[in-house]
Amino acid sequence: MIEIIETGPLNTIQDLGRPGYRSIGVTASGAMDPLAMEIGNILLGNQRGVAVIEVQTFPFRLSFTKGGAFALTGADCRAKLDGVALPPWWAAEAEAGQVLELSPPLRDARAYVSLAGGADVAEVMGSRSTSLRGSFGGFSGRTLAVGDGIASGAVEPVFLPKGGFGVVPPAIALRDMFPVDEDGALRVRALPAGEHDLFGADADRFWRQPWKVSARSDRTGYRLSGDPIHPIEVVEMRSHGVVPGVIQVPPAGEPIVQMSDANTAGGYPKIAGVIEADLWRMGQARIGSTLRFVPATHAEARAIEKALAAYIEDIRSTARLVREALVAMA
Repeated sequence: MIEIIETGPLNTIQDLGRPGYRSIGVTASGAMDPLAMEIGNILLGNQRGVAVIEVQTFPFRLSFTKGGAFALTGADCRAKLDGVALPPWWAAEAEAGQVLELSPPLRDARAYVSLAGGADVAEVMGSRSTSLRGSFGGFSGRTLAVGDGIASGAVEPVFLPKGGFGVVPPAIALRDMFPVDEDGALRVRALPAGEHDLFGADADRFWRQPWKVSARSDRTGYRLSGDPIHPIEVVEMRSHGVVPGVIQVPPAGEPIVQMSDANTAGGYPKIAGVIEADLWRMGQARIGSTLRFVPATHAEARAIEKALAAYIEDIRSTARLVREALVAMA
């Protein structure tokens, strides 16, 4: 069990979300960087999709009221356990009474704290994810607060090397698959969407110009600042279903990228959709950061998904071999 001893707003419990309820207006929620979440669980030998702590406001500190294994993934927060520095993307063992501290990251937006057995909160509609808009799921449907105690689920003994072990972050291991422009802008691949051609010449400008993540962005959607784009004619559209990654353009002309708490429906025209394999990178984009959209093909999207799947499977295999070797030595 852990206790939160310092936190900011918007830190929550998340898992892979609650799909299947959009037809009744319930957003899926879930981790903004599901890749980081999945790797944290793999390092601990957890079942896929168990709940973790998503940290997006810092500093963040927790104490281990009972000893147990944990993993840190996502943004490098210069983590310390009782003042001793820990590498990013790392799994380690904590003793009862030790304090884990996460500082503001130098880059990226969100860190994930995974616990052996997962964060044990009640399931709502098959998920432990927090829906802040609906005030349900997670820890009483709200953000984490000082004094909150979070139990971990039942788990078999976790075998970790002394001092812990970790993995090469995906941005480094797969840098050829996930390039960044020379000026530091994030390159996000997307496919043209249903109303793309309604924007005429502005559709070309959507792809060419840089966009900045606005301060009005949140888990529901990233609002982008830049030279506005507009359709060549005003069209009346019925509301239609939307999912994370859909890029809509409201009348003001600055796009909105739907994120984990995406609306279930909307009537703004859709100019593009971020490929699923790049959504974790969007989830790590900070307020004020710059990105450029790059046209992708379905074949390219599938190739990137295969590379990610191979990366994840390599981590899974390595972690399993480490545990088996430690069990054999015990």
